[in-house]
Amino acid sequence: MDKLKRMKELVSVLREASRLYYQESTEMMSNLDYDRLYDELAALEAETGVILAGSPTQQVGYEILSELPKKAHARPMLSLNKTKSVEELASFLGDQPGLLSWKMDGLTIVLTYENGSLQEALTRGNGEIGEIITANAKTFVNVPLSIPFRGHLVLRGEAVILYPDFEAINASIPEGEEKYKNPRNLCSGSVRQLDSAVTAKRRVRFEAFALVEAEGKNFTWHHEEFEWLKSLGFDVVYYREVSAETVAEAVGAFSKEVENNPVPSDGLVLLMDDIAYGASLGRTAKFPRNGIAFKWADEQQLTHLQEVEWSASRTGLINPVAIFEPVELEGTEVSRASVHNVSVMEQLELGFGDELLVYKANMIIPQIAENLTRSKTVRPPKFCPVCGSETVIRDENGVKTLHCPNASCPAKQIKAFDLFVSREAINIEGLSESTLEKMVDLGIVRRFRDLFYLQDHRNAIMSMEGFGAKSFRNLQEAAEKARHTTPVRLLTALGIEGIGPATAKLICRHFKNDLEQVRRASAEEFAEIEGIGTVMAENLLRYFRDPENASQLDDLLSVLDVRAEEGVKAPQSMEGLTFVITGSLNRFENRDAMKASIEAHGGKVSGSVSAKTTALINNDPASSSTKNKTAKKLGIPILTEEEVIEKYLPEEFA
Repeated sequence: MDKLKRMKELVSVLREASRLYYQESTEMMSNLDYDRLYDELAALEAETGVILAGSPTQQVGYEILSELPKKAHARPMLSLNKTKSVEELASFLGDQPGLLSWKMDGLTIVLTYENGSLQEALTRGNGEIGEIITANAKTFVNVPLSIPFRGHLVLRGEAVILYPDFEAINASIPEGEEKYKNPRNLCSGSVRQLDSAVTAKRRVRFEAFALVEAEGKNFTWHHEEFEWLKSLGFDVVYYREVSAETVAEAVGAFSKEVENNPVPSDGLVLLMDDIAYGASLGRTAKFPRNGIAFKWADEQQLTHLQEVEWSASRTGLINPVAIFEPVELEGTEVSRASVHNVSVMEQLELGFGDELLVYKANMIIPQIAENLTRSKTVRPPKFCPVCGSETVIRDENGVKTLHCPNASCPAKQIKAFDLFVSREAINIEGLSESTLEKMVDLGIVRRFRDLFYLQDHRNAIMSMEGFGAKSFRNLQEAAEKARHTTPVRLLTALGIEGIGPATAKLICRHFKNDLEQVRRASAEEFAEIEGIGTVMAENLLRYFRDPENASQLDDLLSVLDVRAEEGVKAPQSMEGLTFVITGSLNRFENRDAMKASIEAHGGKVSGSVSAKTTALINNDPASSSTKNKTAKKLGIPILTEEEVIEKYLPEEFA
């Protein structure tokens, strides 16, 4: 193919992908595919010496098409050059000290303060001109509206939505609406709202990553800037101080934290710590030379496509999932990957038996990197896999998705029953989704309470494939056993948007396991619970105020034996002690779980280190975090999770 012709094709495709990604919060290709095409274009430009007008290699940020007011940045905002080589990171540093931090996957924001007050917030825009989103930024959950520094201050950071908040927001989306695909798209749409009330509901956070200007202040090192910003009340991106000798080890440590990092990240950033030295390196037309981005070199494996499963959701959206021969990626066995939508399926030209190259995006999410065979034999189903209604393909902003238009499709019902009987909920052992589907089809199960009256349908159940007298008896015994349950399990089983086992435990503890108090609580009372935001509070209120839900719960309470777990009171091994928990955990499910255990053993958990702190719990005692530094300064012990368990909680994991 003619090189110039190919370059024109690449420019066109990449520009359209960027438009959909930044303007419409929609993806027409994976990040891996975008990077591959981008690198191909850059190589052709270098080879031919030709750069076409509008080439993405010459642009920073996105074209601004919104109705938000615009303003030019005082200083142009550049991108960072990137690499996938750890050796190149070491070479980049040479004999200079550096800072290695997360490359956050959100929307870059510039904040300006005057006389201690937040005056302006701008998006990155195209690097030269940004959008004014000051009113929206004031609703971010952690942006200081007032700071103790009274001079002119400008800083940059990333607006992000944490994974837990993203999952809760997705769970709260009304029936029939498509869920958000990733936190980055949701964050972009939330920050660039005309109505700041919408932004306020999305729990957007701000993580600072650069000090642009601070009147009267002169720093030698970037890490000094970071610590100063922390002292003003800003959350700063997590970073490590590194050298050419230690950067590889630090990259390895970050890679182990990817799955536990609540902040969406698509790589790392390496910055020269010496401010003057970094500035002396200058810049190119697009990249500053004092920093470089590191993208994970994704492990890839060859496999073969076995089938495409079309999964109907509670919203009517039917998503394709590729099922392939199992392969090991990043230490775990993988056999499934989302294909996202019909457009992506068509781009991959999937066919049964095709040879696929698969990987884990950002070392977490299984994806198809490339289809090496491209036989194009996979077609979207013409009928809904759940109800049999004729499906429809919708084309919105150039992205095709498959939907079931049947408002009475039982997909939602089956998914709800499947959650209800799951292990962490009511826990009816042996009752699979396929069995539930048969029971729904036969009319045996219409409401939750029907699961405890299976004896009324003995003959119908025993006529089902795979069921006999013994299997029916086992199922009936499992249902009877599950009838004796706890408030936490019941609350989890109801399927309230965003309320899983950990959150249900927080709610029940707050209301002392009194479900009637939970049912009568206001949104304000729910929001008082630590870990419950306004979105979850509204979900809870909406659920308990709905007459049908109230009727379902009344039915359940009439048939279930709901009692709080009494158990043996835990030894008060932490009585009178105060702890602070930071960083990721290995043995406990999350920080809330560890906090609950500490409190059960008589201890307290605080959010900040002080002279009254007994110990800081951090699995990375060598971290340069503010909490670690404060603990060391005050002489507070820093204990790992294992040390805490061994010293105070030996029976917890016995």
